[in-house]
Amino acid sequence: MNSTVESNHAISKEYTQLSNQLDALLTGESNLTANLSNASALLNQFFDRINWVGFYLMEDGELVLGPFQGLPACVRIKVGKGVCGTSVEKRESIVVPDVNAFPGHIVCDAASRSEIVVPIIKDDVVLGVLDIDSPELNRFSEEDRVGLELVVSTLVKHL
Repeated sequence: MNSTVESNHAISKEYTQLSNQLDALLTGESNLTANLSNASALLNQFFDRINWVGFYLMEDGELVLGPFQGLPACVRIKVGKGVCGTSVEKRESIVVPDVNAFPGHIVCDAASRSEIVVPIIKDDVVLGVLDIDSPELNRFSEEDRVGLELVVSTLVKHL
């Protein structure tokens, strides 16, 4: 399980069901692209009021765009830059209520107003991040952070 999942926060029934659905969807498949594509599609169906959901994967010391649902996005993000790069650098999830107030935010879709990023860590190595954007301010909560960390920990079992 992702070390950032905190035991003092209850995980909602909806996130537990989502995690179980993801586990069932990915069981028996080992292809990274297929699994991340299906994960992004499942998350896109789960969430309302979002405009982008997908993955960035570590490659040669930077994040590179992976499978996603939404408008075309930034292809490469340096570690420490923007919300995704900061999440990798800090090795922790980041909930951003207003992306315009986040220092160094990278604008891929001008409609995005809030964002949540969860690092994907396996065997103490950051493999990438799950990134979800919304056109609404304050779209993501602490419950979303804890729930998505559970989802990412389920995903990691299949990577």
